[in-house]
Amino acid sequence: MEIDRKLLEILVCPLSKENLIYDKENQELIAKKSKLAYKIKDGIPIMIPEDARKIS
Repeated sequence: MEIDRKLLEILVCPLSKENLIYDKENQELIAKKSKLAYKIKDGIPIMIPEDARKIS
């Protein structure tokens, strides 16, 4: 499922307030500064830092 591009333009990481990068393959939104990957379930981004996957 593809995320709405307009939604992607306004979403930011709740911790760092940075713009997010859409990872279509893994269905995640990546926050590089925060080093977090927010999962997208059924087209809805789960923007809870505690539920995000830590990335290196």
